[in-house]
Amino acid sequence: MRLGIFAKTFPGSDPATVLAQAQAAGFDAVQYNMACSGLPSLPDTISPAQAAAVRDAAAQTGLAIAAVSGTYNMIHPDPAVRATGLVHLEVLAAAAATMGSRLITLCTGTRDPDDQWRGHPDNTSPDAWSDLLAEMGKAVAIAERYDIRLGIEPELSNVVDSAVRARQLLDTIASPRLAIVLDPANLFEHSSLAEQRDTISRAIDLLADRIVMVHAKDRTVDGAFTAAGTGVLDYRHYIGRLRAIGFAGDVVTHGLTAAEAPAVARFLRQALQ
Repeated sequence: MRLGIFAKTFPGSDPATVLAQAQAAGFDAVQYNMACSGLPSLPDTISPAQAAAVRDAAAQTGLAIAAVSGTYNMIHPDPAVRATGLVHLEVLAAAAATMGSRLITLCTGTRDPDDQWRGHPDNTSPDAWSDLLAEMGKAVAIAERYDIRLGIEPELSNVVDSAVRARQLLDTIASPRLAIVLDPANLFEHSSLAEQRDTISRAIDLLADRIVMVHAKDRTVDGAFTAAGTGVLDYRHYIGRLRAIGFAGDVVTHGLTAAEAPAVARFLRQALQ
């Protein structure tokens, strides 16, 4: 498994500066965000030179571009907002290969109009699911055009809020372009150790054939997010279950500060060993 980090963990508005910091902190890959190129995370345009600068920075530092972040609210209650997100997704898809990645990460979304990471009672409605299927179908068509994959992540606050729901989406869309980014800290908030292990094991087993990347952050006792290794998540169990299914992809940490990055890199390398 290769150790990575969200590039936007580090300050800077050019890829060479940001990736140099990731390399110095002890990482081998990044999940890139266009904010690290001085652009919006979802830009209207990405010039050939801007895309090439990411590729060149990766080559100079020896880091891989594990994925590019393309998260937008795929079930936003305003169809115009969803349409804008889809336009931005195509901009990223067109530049991804030049930047050095063929994986774009997505957020399945929420009915909350203001925060795509906040839950909403209507997320469980048939209309929300129908809108997700329609939007994901359009996204998959973009992925086909540019020969990329789309990584979706089960998150408690989103319409795909569990491994079971993610499996349902995979089976309904039935496209090899759709893949899973798994973050165990997004599958529980308050759980006993036994419940946590069971939730993680079931998720990994259910989604094993489509997991292309995993995330690494943690939960505190009171349920808040914290840096990997500083909370209650059983990393020995998590990594062990990934090994059991033969996962050999990127383990990408986030939810930490730049100052915490070297210690988290050391913790995760030890966990991977």
